[in-house]
Amino acid sequence: MAQPTTLVTLRGNPVNVSGTLPALGQAAPDFRLTGLDLKDVTKADVAGKPVVLNIFPSVDTAVCAASVRRFNAEIGKVDGAVCLCISRDLPFALKRFCGAEGLDHVRPLSELRDLSFGQAYGVRLLDSGMAGLLARSVVILDREGKVAYSQLVPEISQEPDYAAALDALAKIA
Repeated sequence: MAQPTTLVTLRGNPVNVSGTLPALGQAAPDFRLTGLDLKDVTKADVAGKPVVLNIFPSVDTAVCAASVRRFNAEIGKVDGAVCLCISRDLPFALKRFCGAEGLDHVRPLSELRDLSFGQAYGVRLLDSGMAGLLARSVVILDREGKVAYSQLVPEISQEPDYAAALDALAKIA
């Protein structure tokens, strides 16, 4: 049976995404991503905290960079919350970007070694010049690791709905 896909656009052109985001109220899938120190980071490492998963194609694009900056500015206002900024970028590029920007409230993570995140969360871009990267999306996990909010941004070149995401985060913090 074929895996269902979702359609988003990139500058108006259709792009298929590998599936659908985890359902609200569902336990979020486990993940293993690579941190800036090249050590693994898993869902268990942030257990018991409200978690924002800021998922994007590459920090080397203006919109992706803007989302990392915005969540860096906002996450420090929410006591105990964590923001994981997740892409296929190498940890070295993420470290360089965050260092140059002075961003220290977000935790950048890479799909460097384990590519299962994109499939498990239904965010792998399947075609276009961005095939293989992650679709712009936001998933918020409550303290129990369940999905409290999700948005697959319908147009990759647009920023996520920060107001809705931050409102959902405030309700569970």
